[in-house]
Amino acid sequence: MRHRLWPLLGLLLILAAAVAELAMGREPWCRCGTVRLWIGTVNSPENSQQLADWYTPSHIVHGLVFYAALAFAAPRLSLGARAVVALAVEAAWEITENTPWIIDRYRAATIALDYYGDSVLNSVSDMLAMLLGFWLAARLPVWASVLLALGLEALALAVIRDNLTLNVLMLLWPLQAVRDWQAGA
Repeated sequence: MRHRLWPLLGLLLILAAAVAELAMGREPWCRCGTVRLWIGTVNSPENSQQLADWYTPSHIVHGLVFYAALAFAAPRLSLGARAVVALAVEAAWEITENTPWIIDRYRAATIALDYYGDSVLNSVSDMLAMLLGFWLAARLPVWASVLLALGLEALALAVIRDNLTLNVLMLLWPLQAVRDWQAGA
């Protein structure tokens, strides 16, 4: 496939995910009626509704991880093809993450008791954040990508007591001790 078609395919994937989420009944943007670049309060009805929040770094880490995994698993694919595969995985996650099953799982297994899913705007931003991480990983030396991923995880952990690692852990194998710590207990 011509290298110029990869960005078009990526755009179509993002649009398809957005349309799927709208068809699922997701809000296009924050119910508050305001679009903000950043919402820094996790326990806010605007969290996961605006362009970026404290979970945006985890999507950058997705991109770093997807780049590494695809460089290992499919080294013969072009960079554009690997980016589209990574975007397809991210889009599938964004759709899945906003199903009642996962939303209910977040509420039951984590401290996100008031979580009701992402706005479509936030999901699209999350996909773009993943692409940023992928792009960075393609340009940085491996050690810098690893340090960036660890730094983003440590930053989110320090500020909001959550990050990608804890998010995955708590979805797959919830631990009451982690939940208590996250709640400040």
